[in-house]
Amino acid sequence: MIKGYKTLVDEAMAQVKTYTVEQARAKLADPDVQFVDVRDVRELEREGIIPGAFSAPRGMIEFWIDPDSPYFKPVFGAKKEFIFFCAAGWRSALTTKTAQDMGLTPVAHIEGGFTAWKAAGAPVAEKAKKS
Repeated sequence: MIKGYKTLVDEAMAQVKTYTVEQARAKLADPDVQFVDVRDVRELEREGIIPGAFSAPRGMIEFWIDPDSPYFKPVFGAKKEFIFFCAAGWRSALTTKTAQDMGLTPVAHIEGGFTAWKAAGAPVAEKAKKS
């Protein structure tokens, strides 16, 4: 193996903006900020979500961000700051780097991810389960 996940995550972390939970939480009510959850739907249902966050599974992010893709999601065409998060901050660092490389700006991610968010007592909502 030439590059492992740790190297990729470390490289991404060195090139993207990272917010602490406190910094991200201060932006929660800002209408010019969109939180984006890149966790798997099972994680959302099990752990909860940040209120108002848009769910965008990491495996689809390039397709959902690119306006030329048939899978483009209009939320990514909005003139907002996008704050990505996952469970621990690794997937979101990689996602933030990808979004930044694709020209989506401004972008950032949350240090420690949703685990740190919850541990800090920041707001959490339940993800509606599909019946």
